[in-house]
Amino acid sequence: MKKKMLRYGLAAALILLLAGSPAFAGDDPEALFRKGVAAYEAGEFRQSAQAFQTLADRGIQTGKLCYNLGNAYLKQGSLGHAVLWYERALRRMPHDPDLRFNHDYALSLTRDEQGPEASFRRILFFWKYLFTPEQIQWLSVFLNGALWLALLPRRGLRSTRRKTLAGAIFLLAAVSVLTAGHNAYEAAFVKEGVILAEEAPVRSGLTDRATELFRLHAGARVRIEREKEGYYRVRYSEEKFGWIERSSVGEI
Repeated sequence: MKKKMLRYGLAAALILLLAGSPAFAGDDPEALFRKGVAAYEAGEFRQSAQAFQTLADRGIQTGKLCYNLGNAYLKQGSLGHAVLWYERALRRMPHDPDLRFNHDYALSLTRDEQGPEASFRRILFFWKYLFTPEQIQWLSVFLNGALWLALLPRRGLRSTRRKTLAGAIFLLAAVSVLTAGHNAYEAAFVKEGVILAEEAPVRSGLTDRATELFRLHAGARVRIEREKEGYYRVRYSEEKFGWIERSSVGEI
């Protein structure tokens, strides 16, 4: 498995910038980061995860720190937490090849197959997963500006060519704007999670005496539909949904 911990010096720089924040009073974020790196290189993966987790709990959740956490959890055999932090890292740096490699490797270790609906969505709307939401927003702004420029009459450019160019830009701009809107909707109303427990029963009700409908295992991805009395109502596929203890799921 690829691991390039030290090349993520940018995360350390960010930690240095935040060191003076009141949220870090009494702590040394730079020392914690270096401790996590040193522990990882020494094979002390539990201590490495603890150091990185402390930084994440204090609000430093850069893509590189999430990636480092995923690596540390995977090395100590905590598959659910590894997938969770890889998923969080992918939302911040979707193009990183090492991250994608390790994420795919972690998914290959999970016991529950990816739902066909989720796989179909990733294929049909592939561009949505190539960029972060912020990148799609900026792309929408750029394409809308380019559209207005394309509509301006220019010397030496035939009307038919200008219309063809404007039509192509309009199509791309419409796709990017709709995707940005969909991302905003998902961020506001749609929650997704990863099963953290090695094995977690999904039940018909809110108690451990309710009928067990099926079981999910570490690393499985679910949609969180609502929360009530310490339980999440989750949906794994169109036919599989129910209530699961909140502590068994990590929200992406």
